[in-house]
Amino acid sequence: MTVISAPTDSLLRLALRLDAILSGLVGVALAAFADPLSSLSGFTPTQEYVVGAGMVFYGVVVFSLARMHSVRRAGIGVVIANLVGTALAAGVAVSGVLPLTTLGLAALWFSAVYTTAFAALQWAGVRRMS
Repeated sequence: MTVISAPTDSLLRLALRLDAILSGLVGVALAAFADPLSSLSGFTPTQEYVVGAGMVFYGVVVFSLARMHSVRRAGIGVVIANLVGTALAAGVAVSGVLPLTTLGLAALWFSAVYTTAFAALQWAGVRRMS
């Protein structure tokens, strides 16, 4: 007996939702605690707040994309966005354009690892659908 299995989008949807929720929560924390975090990271309070607000916006958009009927193209777009985020974080960390503390640099490198990991997980979800 031959079993035909349909491609599933469950891994991609899960990866998108996890990315959206975690990014949104971190964004809320960054925006809410921008002033005290800025003294620890080397970013200005405004930079902390803007990054936090951007992460909340990203989380809302990605969560909405995860609810689409056909999620494959959206998933590819989010993978690209995560890889761009990785490149930006690593570029800022390596270039030294901002006067960041050790904790600020660690946060940038962590965000680069985070976005790379989610890009890989989301890409696995996209590939699983093929």
